[in-house]
Amino acid sequence: MAISYKDDFEDDFEDDADLSEINTTPLVDVMLVLLIIFLITIPVINTSVAVRLPREANQLRQSQPETVVISVDAAGASYWFDARLSDAQSLQEKLKQLATRTPQAEVHIRGDARADYEAVARVLYACQQAGIARIGFVTDPASDTLRDRSQ
Repeated sequence: MAISYKDDFEDDFEDDADLSEINTTPLVDVMLVLLIIFLITIPVINTSVAVRLPREANQLRQSQPETVVISVDAAGASYWFDARLSDAQSLQEKLKQLATRTPQAEVHIRGDARADYEAVARVLYACQQAGIARIGFVTDPASDTLRDRSQ
């Protein structure tokens, strides 16, 4: 009955060496599945509806004599050309008179960049209620430089 301690110790050490290695196969499988899922879902997130947008530069248009310019300042006050309008009712009356002319004049709305959207929307709504068919918005092509100066 001899006991061999040395051989048993070496066998245990070899078994521990085999168990200390990490099996990376399941990890690689999970990573490949996640990669496939992301590759499938990313195009769906980036594009919702395929729309071909127009590619035209804004054209400078000269004001015609029958063009009416309505301005909205930063405080929300409305102006018929350079004359301040006292209330929305006076704007509505002037627009109704304008709508009866033949040919109908075009209305250009000049809204200050700092004005609330509500003030410009009121002018647009008044034009719609009066029956004005041709409405345009006047913008400044150098608006980026003006925005940088104001900050």
